[in-house]
Amino acid sequence: MAFQKAVKGTALIGGGAIATVFGLSQFSQYRNKHGAFVHVQAAEAVTVPIKNHFPTREQQILALQTTGEFDVLVIGGGATGCGCALDAVTRGLKTALLERDDFSSGTSSRSTKLIHGGVRYLQKAIMKLDFEQYKMVKEALEERANLLEIAPHLSAPLPIMLPVYKWWQLPYYWFGIKLYDLVAGSQCLKSSYVLSKSRALELFPMLRKDELVGAIVYYDGQHNDARMNLAIALTAARYGAATANYTEVLRLLKTTEAASGKERVCGVRCRDVLTGQEFDVKAKCVINATGPFTDSVRKMDDQEVPNICQPSAGVHIVMPGYYSPDNMGLLDPATSDGRVIFFLPWEKMTIAGTTDSPTDVTSHPIPTEEDINFILNEVRNYLSVDVEVRRGDVLAAWSGIRPLVTDPNSKDTQSISRNHVVTISDSGLVTIAGGKWTTYRAMAQDTIDAAVQAHDLKAGSSKTIGLQLQGAEDWSPTLYIRLVQDYGLESEVAQHLASTYGDKAYEVAKIAQVTGKRWPIVGKRLVSEFPYIEAEVVYGVKEYARTAVDMISRRTRLAFLNVQAAEEALPRIVDIMGKELNWSEQKKKEELEAAKKFLYYEMGYKVKSDQLTDSSEISLLPSDIERYKKRFHMFDKDKKGFITILDVQRVLESISVQIAENTLHEILNEVDLNKNGQVELNEFLQLMSAIQKGHVSGSRLAVLMKTAEENLRQRGVIPVDRSGGGL
Repeated sequence: MAFQKAVKGTALIGGGAIATVFGLSQFSQYRNKHGAFVHVQAAEAVTVPIKNHFPTREQQILALQTTGEFDVLVIGGGATGCGCALDAVTRGLKTALLERDDFSSGTSSRSTKLIHGGVRYLQKAIMKLDFEQYKMVKEALEERANLLEIAPHLSAPLPIMLPVYKWWQLPYYWFGIKLYDLVAGSQCLKSSYVLSKSRALELFPMLRKDELVGAIVYYDGQHNDARMNLAIALTAARYGAATANYTEVLRLLKTTEAASGKERVCGVRCRDVLTGQEFDVKAKCVINATGPFTDSVRKMDDQEVPNICQPSAGVHIVMPGYYSPDNMGLLDPATSDGRVIFFLPWEKMTIAGTTDSPTDVTSHPIPTEEDINFILNEVRNYLSVDVEVRRGDVLAAWSGIRPLVTDPNSKDTQSISRNHVVTISDSGLVTIAGGKWTTYRAMAQDTIDAAVQAHDLKAGSSKTIGLQLQGAEDWSPTLYIRLVQDYGLESEVAQHLASTYGDKAYEVAKIAQVTGKRWPIVGKRLVSEFPYIEAEVVYGVKEYARTAVDMISRRTRLAFLNVQAAEEALPRIVDIMGKELNWSEQKKKEELEAAKKFLYYEMGYKVKSDQLTDSSEISLLPSDIERYKKRFHMFDKDKKGFITILDVQRVLESISVQIAENTLHEILNEVDLNKNGQVELNEFLQLMSAIQKGHVSGSRLAVLMKTAEENLRQRGVIPVDRSGGGL
């Protein structure tokens, strides 16, 4: 009864305010960007022919070297840079794009994976009567609808729950969320709704129930960010843009105008990072779309120009899927320090983040233990006491740098703009900075509009609204069934291929290897618990992947989902890439080491492994210590004080269990803290103590030794698969 009264009160409180804002939503100006109409409209507008296949990287490098002059040259292969290239090439402009690393290797692959307007920005817009913030949210909601339409295989609507723990918050949050729906207008994904306490717990059973009043559910979009970025790049390449990753800009080229005597940017000197070859690329217009590195390119143009980028680090963590429902996210609107935390299902795991702290600009941002623990503590505040939130369940962690900017055209140069900023220098360098993932297309449109005007380029208006991206054309929600029926793929693998490659999934399926099993017929997995298959590595090379890091982090998302699984898959990935790219044994070794270093520092493996060190404290009860010593001495029959692979093999043989020697090496290495090839008693006790405290989970050695102890009596089977737990 009280709940019903609150909802009725909410309607009365919010009704008048919503009516006031109703005019702001400008229903008469909503664009009809729906379904087939949009696709036909986009297809008819673009007169540039699209190729069935994108060129090889070698062909793209050759095009860069042999083309006399491009109309537009974009520096930066993130979402905005690739968006600029696609916008320019579909207007009929001769377009090039250079990226010194891999496409989406920076901020664009390290997002919260949301396609959203920004609920918190709308709150600020209303509270501060800030019309600019309101316009930013409205634009983002329009772009959200477009992005979900042009890449339905990579994106989908996601319900997000906002739990309410105080009665007065119910009308407050209800009003704000309904306003969010209202601003979206005809592009609202689904209408938000209020839930009772019992219904909220039914949909999100992990939620903390104490003092829970109810909940509000609203909808935003979710996507696979790195694959979306790649789809934009590949689409631009198919329309004829010369796009090349691992091509670094060394300096800007300039020419002096005869009439005015002014210096003008006319191209770049660049280097193929893979071969070391340097060459010039000429262009009428050069666009700087380098995100956090905006100022470094601006200073190539003018050393005296002041910095406009205000970099901010955002850390995310990934936890096992059982921490959240399969299809319901959670929003913490007010954390202990005023930040917003999302808790979302993603790729059958749970992603939580983000933090917001000043940082230096770097190509290799590293997540810190402090940020990871902050997120875990906030998660604990919202989950039931029955759910033990363990540090050991963090499977991966990463940091991304937000390129927040101050507008150089603004009188108040200290104010940070949450919107994007397009500037043109005296020498003609066009810079696009700021903004957010969701609005990449609008940012690209504004940038190319400015470039066309400033450089007098012959081009019409933007044609990218409704323009379908790579893989979207013949995709359908049931495409995966054809993959199962026609190729004999596992259902989980088929669903993954369809949602990753869209209608190009058939191309991956065609090159999938026969398993030799009754089922599945084709599709050898890289690791047992993830649906990534070996054929994706071969196809990834065609998609311009040139390093093992490209493959584990952006062609597949293994590194972002589970760093241990990624490390386990690395040797096979390197072998396959080595065959495709003709790597020497030395090159394969270098790639393996570089990828392990990436996992160790940038994907949280270091902070994971730091949970169990040779200085870790042992805090066990005396009875527990005795119990674990007995278990250890079952393996250490000679009372050496340590166990080796031979000791483990001897015990396993006594109970008729066989485990491959390389697997045993991996199992012991996880616990061998001083890396001397053996596990000492102290190391084993540190492991068991860390497991009890929740700092470590899923230790294969701990499971093996416990199960062996039981099997000496029962003669059962010992499981040795790596569990879903973290370290």
